[in-house]
Amino acid sequence: MTISDAARDASGLDLASLATAHLTPVLGRYFERSWERGEGHHLYDTDGRAYLDFANGIAVSVLGHHHPAVTAAIHAQVDRMIAPTAAMGFSEPSVRLADLLATTLPDPIDTIFFLNSGSEAIEAALKLARRVTGRPGIVAFTGGFHGRTIGAASITSSNINYRKGYEPLLPSVYLTQYPRVYRDFGGDEERAVRVTLGHLEALFATTIPGESVAAIVIECVQGEGGYIPAPAPFLRGLRAICDRHGILLVADEVQAGFGRTGKMWSFEHAGIVPDVLCTAKAIANGLPLSALATRRELQEAWGKSAHGTTYGGNPVACAAGVAVLQTIIADDLVANAAARGAQLTAALREIAATDERIGDVRGPGLMIGLEFVRDRATREPDGETCEAVIQACADEGLLLISCGTEHNVVRWIAPIDVSAAEVDEALVIFRRVLASVRVQA
Repeated sequence: MTISDAARDASGLDLASLATAHLTPVLGRYFERSWERGEGHHLYDTDGRAYLDFANGIAVSVLGHHHPAVTAAIHAQVDRMIAPTAAMGFSEPSVRLADLLATTLPDPIDTIFFLNSGSEAIEAALKLARRVTGRPGIVAFTGGFHGRTIGAASITSSNINYRKGYEPLLPSVYLTQYPRVYRDFGGDEERAVRVTLGHLEALFATTIPGESVAAIVIECVQGEGGYIPAPAPFLRGLRAICDRHGILLVADEVQAGFGRTGKMWSFEHAGIVPDVLCTAKAIANGLPLSALATRRELQEAWGKSAHGTTYGGNPVACAAGVAVLQTIIADDLVANAAARGAQLTAALREIAATDERIGDVRGPGLMIGLEFVRDRATREPDGETCEAVIQACADEGLLLISCGTEHNVVRWIAPIDVSAAEVDEALVIFRRVLASVRVQA
């Protein structure tokens, strides 16, 4: 049977087997399951079984699946115009989304450049920073993930596979230590801040002067690197260093943005304002769209036609984006993310208190990392237990995925409109799985 033979009826279809003939083997997948549809906060496989989706396509379907407002906006725009028009002029959805997105951003950030993916937004930020400042240097942090394109991969170090075989990467890129409070500093936040800011200052004293650095790029909550929030004092110190040296601070909000952390933007937890913001994933609830945002002065200095895009700002994706933001604002979903995140974190910490395999539970809002370790004293990562738990949870109808360099962190990324009852449902499954999964040491 071919997929075309059964295209009208996916019931019972083993898409994983059918995919082996022609679909790329390069793309990594957390599961080998065959999906037919999504509805609300559930995915349904081709056998009709429902799974509570706390993975969201890696934090993309922030409002779940088939959200009525988003779906209606997509249908309405498809009937009007699909093709991108950025090079030809303006479309109403892109103008409306830029206006609405700007209202969520702190002053002086007010100017939006739409692109297609998180990687593209990061690439644009690197180009802007170098051209506007006239400086070559880019600084990023160990464990960060910023994308798969060459520029984005050059500042990524969450997994060696993202860099292996692609040298030479972008020149004049420098990595410095991220404040991994639990793993590197034994939970001592004050020491983590002092040491890591000291490493950055030492970089400027020994390797590249601050006046040669165009940008420092950071995830205020590292995503692929392990769902690790940077301490607020560290971010405030980083902002001060950038100001002192005239460096642009670039906040990668691709995964953490759009209310995920219980604030609209994760940098708000530290009370700072970056110079450049990159966002994607949740922006259109599944349609390809991303954005770079800065104060207007920076994009004016960048210059007309200094960067471009064919598909960025596609009217259908932007129409979906308008519906996403309107829903987040109207339904007060940032507050819901904070409340449901507190509920989930409290319960996970209760579980951790009686399960020695769990070393840490961390993260703001609904961007929670639960780290498995072989030994709490040594903090040796335990990726095997993490993988076994994730697969067993899927067998029980709960979708979770992992992160971290050693793939030993479960990331809890429920839709930000998740209900208290759905959080409780997920916790029942998780507790049951933990009680049944034992990995041989």
